[in-house]
Amino acid sequence: QVQLVESGGGSVQAGGSLRLSCAASVYTSGIYCMGWFRQAPGKEREGVAGIVTGVGSTYYADSVKGRFTISQDNAKKTLYLQMNSLKPEDTAMYYCAAGRARYCSGDYFIPRAFGAWGQGTQVTVSS
Repeated sequence: QVQLVESGGGSVQAGGSLRLSCAASVYTSGIYCMGWFRQAPGKEREGVAGIVTGVGSTYYADSVKGRFTISQDNAKKTLYLQMNSLKPEDTAMYYCAAGRARYCSGDYFIPRAFGAWGQGTQVTVSS
């Protein structure tokens, strides 16, 4: 099973930027969904953004559209999440996940649809 390791979290002020990375132990050819989820204290884990590998189509939660950008580097076996214009409500533990391509949109982009997870990286945005 693929192993995922996130990095790049930290503390920033509102309006700042961070770039998260997710290194995969295996990045095979084919079409599947790589995604970012987040979980704030006392809240459920929620989908942030996803990308269908091999196709490049993307999905974003409404709360991050226009501010976050998901991308991938197949050669480096790495997934990225560029986060701009950060807000205090973006504060959460961010997780990288892998799942089937059909789960990479809308109502299907939910945590239980994804079988492989990283350990998470903390993002804290202060006002």
